[in-house]
Order: sequence, then C-alpha cells, then structure tokens
Amino acid sequence: MAAMDGDGMVPLAVLLRREMSWERIEKPDILYGEASESKKREDFTLVKTECQRVPGQGDTTFSAFALFDGHNGSAAAIYSKENLLSNTLSAIPSDLSRNEWIQALPRALVAGFIKTDKDFKEIARASGTTVTFVIIDGWVVTVASVGDSRCILESAEGSVYYLSADHRLEANEQEVERVSTSGGEVGRMNVVGGAEFGPLRCWPGGLCLSRSIGDMDVGEFIVPIPHVKQVKLSNAGGRLVISSDGVWDALDADKALSCSRGLPAEAAAIRIVKEAVQIKGLRDDTTCIVVDILPPEKISPSFPPFKRPGKGVFKNMFRRRSSESSLFSDRDYSEADMVEEIFEDGSPVLAQRLDPEYPVFTMFKPFNCAICQLEMKPGEGISLHASSSKSGTVHPWDGPFLCATCQSKKEAMEGKQP
Repeated sequence: MAAMDGDGMVPLAVLLRREMSWERIEKPDILYGEASESKKREDFTLVKTECQRVPGQGDTTFSAFALFDGHNGSAAAIYSKENLLSNTLSAIPSDLSRNEWIQALPRALVAGFIKTDKDFKEIARASGTTVTFVIIDGWVVTVASVGDSRCILESAEGSVYYLSADHRLEANEQEVERVSTSGGEVGRMNVVGGAEFGPLRCWPGGLCLSRSIGDMDVGEFIVPIPHVKQVKLSNAGGRLVISSDGVWDALDADKALSCSRGLPAEAAAIRIVKEAVQIKGLRDDTTCIVVDILPPEKISPSFPPFKRPGKGVFKNMFRRRSSESSLFSDRDYSEADMVEEIFEDGSPVLAQRLDPEYPVFTMFKPFNCAICQLEMKPGEGISLHASSSKSGTVHPWDGPFLCATCQSKKEAMEGKQP
C-alpha cells in the first residue's frame, strides 16, 4: 500500500516511520537553570515546567519561564510573578484544541499583562517592573515582553534570534513620540548650567522605559501592552537565554552565548551572571535563566560556533509560516534547522492587539470583557471600535468589547483622561 506525496508514491512504511518519529519528538525535553547576584533584591523569576492547558490531562503540558526586574521597590515584580500567568490563562477559552490555544495565546498575553497592571494599580501607586514572559508548548516558543529585560534564542545550528523588544526610551523613537503625545514629558537629566546627561527619561518619575507593569506614579502612558513574538523551532531544538538588564548592560548576545556554550543550563546561567558582574561590577540586580529545548534523551546541547547575524537580520531572521500551513505539520526528524516565525506584534494600540483576524476572533467569548473576562449581557459592553476613525467593515457595534473599568483603562493609556 502506498500514498501520493508530491511527485511520486511514498511507501506506507515511510509514512508510518514519519508519524512515529513525529510522535516521538513532538514534546522536547526542557532543561533549565538560573542564577542571580542581588544588589537591590528586586529581580524575581518564575519557573513552571508542568503547567497544563487542560487541568488533569498530562498530554496538555506546557512550560512557563519569566523574569521580573522590579524598580522603585519589589511590590510590582512580586505581584506580577503571583498573578500574570493565571490572568493570561483565564483569558483563553477552555474548549480550544492545542493549535487554537497557541493561536489565541498572543491576544491572551496582552489581556493578562493589562489586567495584572490594572489590578496592581488598584492596591499600590509606587513600584514597577519589567517582564519577559516565555511559554513553551512543544516546539513553539511564545515570548511577551515589556521593559528592557531580553530573551534570545540560539538554534541548534548556531544562529541567534532576538525574541523580545527593548522598550528603553533611548532605543525607540516611536515610543518617545507615543509617550509625548499621550501627555508624558521625555528628556534627559540636567545639571547646573543646563547641560544634559544620561539616558532619555519620562517625567515625572524619571523612568527610562516606555512600557512596564506598575509605575502609576509616573503615568498611564507607561503602558503594559507587551511585544509578543511566537516562533516554532525545528526538532533539533535550541537554547533560550532570558536575562535582566544587569546582564545585557555588560554582555551582548555573542559574549553571553560564547562564554556559556557547551555548559549545562544551570552552569551556563551561573557563567553568564559571573561574566556580567566581572565586567560591570554589581551595580544592579543581575539575573539569568537558561532554558535548553532538546530532542528527547539528548542530555546536553552541543551548539556549533556562534553565527553573527548579518545585514537585514530583522527582516530575514525567520522563515514566515504561510497562511496555508499548519502549526503542527509533519516533518522528518533530520529536517534542516529552521526557526519559523508564527506571529509578531509590538503595537501599543490596544484595539489592534485585541482584535485578531478570523479564525482567532471566533475563539473568544463575544460578550466577555476582552481584558478582565467579566461576563456581560449583550449591549452592556463598550466596543473597542466605539471611537474608531476606521471606516468600511469596522463598526462601533462590533466586538471585542470592554467593561466600563477596562474602557477607562484603555482611555487612560491613550492619554484621553486627565
């Protein structure tokens, strides 16, 4: 018996071997380690390797790793560590398949970040935190980030990919314009005589970041809307390095990876932190999580020499998934290493981030608040498009919908409230 495959016949034995191979490697082994040197004791990490999409079903397991770099106190970092994952998961309907769950995750992360920020600001005015939040389901890696902590990926064949965004005002002119337009004042510190020094900051407060969770004392224009990138690794796997700015202020990706290559995850994290402290000194909390995503039974990674990304790195770094292909299409185990981009969006516009296209839109409950998941009767919610200037297919009675308090949060982030 045989089946058609492209230009010729594929023996049944080959199809079965592919199916068995794919089943064997569908869930990689996740090995991790972390290390930290504390100056202010404001860095916190979250490590959960046995989360379940469907409670009680072991075949729905996924892993979550997060780094929270607090500032102006640790309250926001601790609160985010305790609540962000549950707020994100509560935004995903419970009846989705794995494929649908992964497609819904980017929107759910946006909702989870905003709800965490909104709830925290109801109990505290001071303190803020950066967040780099990583969810690994099979070979799919989803990273949501606000602030200046970073996550990089080294694939098994040595290519390096940047999975987070840098929300320092110094590094992002568009964010400077957005903050200024929303009511913030952006500038450098002044000394006697008017000379400016140091990085760009947002005033009042002097925060160097345009996005974070918390920081109510600075202003609502410091938004918690995360940059989200979702990629699919080849079955050869790769290594993630998630670190606070205490590491990245001292080491670039090349140095962080080269100094730890060949080491197990925990030893690699220790080495990266040690190298950063040796170069810059312990000026700030310096924290690193290393996660190895490996084919089963491969005990430790063996990455080839570092490959520096060339010109056009951000344009050509990934192979984009075509709209016709599946997230979980069959592949041979020996497939050449490839990191496939599934999704990326870093827009600070909430209406854009919570209004995904078909079929993702149909996965969510139409009359629940798109942020806090409050159940509302038809007509109670406020459409994201209520004040939209768009024309054509978008109408003010179209969803998604927000409850009154989440609508107020949206308007505050957009600078529409005093």
